[in-house]
Amino acid sequence: MVAAPVTGMPDPRSLWEGRFGGESYVFGTEPNGFLRSRMADLPAGRALCLAEGEGRNAVFLAQAGWDVASVDLTESGVAKTRRLAADRGVTVDAAQGDLAAFDLGNECWDVIVSIFAHVPPTVRRDLHRRVVGALAPGGVLLLEAYTPDQVGRGTGGPPVPELTMTLDDLRDELAGLELLHGQELEREVAEGTGHTGVGAVVQVIARRPA
Repeated sequence: MVAAPVTGMPDPRSLWEGRFGGESYVFGTEPNGFLRSRMADLPAGRALCLAEGEGRNAVFLAQAGWDVASVDLTESGVAKTRRLAADRGVTVDAAQGDLAAFDLGNECWDVIVSIFAHVPPTVRRDLHRRVVGALAPGGVLLLEAYTPDQVGRGTGGPPVPELTMTLDDLRDELAGLELLHGQELEREVAEGTGHTGVGAVVQVIARRPA
């Protein structure tokens, strides 16, 4: 989701409040496929989900035993995160906030999850710098995002390339982390009505040295 204004685009908070304001879950209630497939790479403990939307990834982690917090730009997304957590019998510490200013803390998260957290480049670079500092020693970042090749496909993601990410960008922005997995690829993304079809994505798993 876009968490900061971009020239020529509507106000992101209003846009996403509108999308998340309905009863249905725009991206479904099941976790992201990359996250589900790489659970064995994530250390136990405290997890933070960025731009979490309606809660599907945070709730999945909580069900799997993590102590989970999440942040989303929208009040409607936070409300649906809490509702989904209650429906699944778990707790997520869900907060409303803008990633451009949200305090991630320092060396306090064993896992940070960033799934399609698309923000403008200046915000993204600062956010990723703060992610590096927010991971505890031995902590792991798991990230999936769309690449510039996704624009125009009509299967989800940002409408402009400046909001996407590349592996080269992420190598630079996550300096200080050990890259355990980094790949750009095309894959079938089936996540509610919001992401449906073949997508061009970048996937990263990176660890802060112990």
